[in-house]
Amino acid sequence: MTRRILLLAVLMVFSTRSWGDMIKEPNVVGGFYSADPKELAASIDYYEQSTGPVPTDRKVLIAIAPHAGYPYSGPVAAYTFKAIGHSHYKTVVIIGPSHFVPFEGVSIYPRGGFKTPLGVVGVDEDFAQALLKENPKFQFLPQVFEREHAIEVELPFLQKTFDRARIVPILMGDADPQVCRDLAVALDKLIGNRDDVLILISSDMSHYYTYDVANSMDALTLQAIKEIDPKKFFEGCISRKMEMCGFMPVTTALIYAKLRGIQHVEILKHANSGDTSGDKSRVVGYSSVIFYSDLLGQSPSQGDESKALSQAEKKELLNIARNSIETFVKTGKAPDITVKDARLSEIQGAFVTIRKHGALRGCIGNIIGQEPLYETVRDMAVAAASQDPRFSPVAPAELKEIDVEISVLSKPRLVKDASEIQMGKHGVIVSENGHQGVFLPQVADETGWSKEEFLSQLCSQKAGLPPNAWKNPDTALYVFTADVFAEK
Repeated sequence: MTRRILLLAVLMVFSTRSWGDMIKEPNVVGGFYSADPKELAASIDYYEQSTGPVPTDRKVLIAIAPHAGYPYSGPVAAYTFKAIGHSHYKTVVIIGPSHFVPFEGVSIYPRGGFKTPLGVVGVDEDFAQALLKENPKFQFLPQVFEREHAIEVELPFLQKTFDRARIVPILMGDADPQVCRDLAVALDKLIGNRDDVLILISSDMSHYYTYDVANSMDALTLQAIKEIDPKKFFEGCISRKMEMCGFMPVTTALIYAKLRGIQHVEILKHANSGDTSGDKSRVVGYSSVIFYSDLLGQSPSQGDESKALSQAEKKELLNIARNSIETFVKTGKAPDITVKDARLSEIQGAFVTIRKHGALRGCIGNIIGQEPLYETVRDMAVAAASQDPRFSPVAPAELKEIDVEISVLSKPRLVKDASEIQMGKHGVIVSENGHQGVFLPQVADETGWSKEEFLSQLCSQKAGLPPNAWKNPDTALYVFTADVFAEK
């Protein structure tokens, strides 16, 4: 009776508010994370700066992040948000488990927003309302959100990563694989051809086992996720051979991935509370996982070629690179550049290579263009002169001794296997489990390597993978072409 009265009271509180006033107050602020906005923002910055390398050229469609107290799970969650930070999303569908209120079906927060010390994150009301209409099992149960933290803990990271993205907060109840399928089908239908929607799953992993047992159990769980096998994953969790508090949301994500034809999964980071607290007797596991179909800016049907540059445009890019290097070396600042040429203002990737008396002196590039080509060339020229870890920064006395080469890149294209790679024409990107390396097309001509030598060196030298990793079906190979030109 007491519980019934409490639930009725909660419903009355929500029903007396206007939709515009439906701002969800935080539950775990000051506990799981700091209540001070500056301290909270600084902690997130610290976690992201402390991560290892993450791929930033994936178009991530699904991601998994943990939701424990930041001192424990923050260092792992940072991997997820750093990896998705280079994509553009208008809507983030956050799906988490209900920790406190058992219920059947799916509860969707329909309007208003969620408040954190960093401000209010608005709900994508059109999406939420449309989703509520898709299935009678989908409803808004305010009492389910009242004490819950699974959505809330993700929000400060999200706010630091994206300025304007809106959210669709979803909590899932009792274990029912059909509910997972219903939600996945509804999301697939509503998202359709949109490429600006992210599915973010909020879940921790194994709970309160010893360190070694937890790691073994989490390894099985992550393997099922990597295989995108919803049946194996769901049954493993039901049998307690695997464990995630958000196994219903994760099952939904795996079914959604199947529906969308998503084939690539990367485990960016796995750890547990024993790694941060030092107490390994009773730990909770955390993971950072991304699902993606292609690299940013790429569609599967894309060809290799880009619109050709004229000789005048190539000359202008070389002048930009030379001026940028000389200005930075002399003043420590990159020059401001204005270019009217429409071709040079297209978004495109490029590498800038510096040679001194014919020997390599620096080479850095951006494979996936995120800026106008002329700005990419400027920034990569400065980076090649000052940030290549293999060399000391270029000194003023060297400026007359160096030559500049530019490689303007086509957008990468996923290939089925190495048989599609044309030596001397294609540059190649190899990618597996967060490890990535790239060779420009001219590497093949400069070294005289066979295709097998080229790919083996790419894996070992550039990606930190075993030399034969390129033969693994789980390893992704991408090709691109380069328009290469240099100072005469």
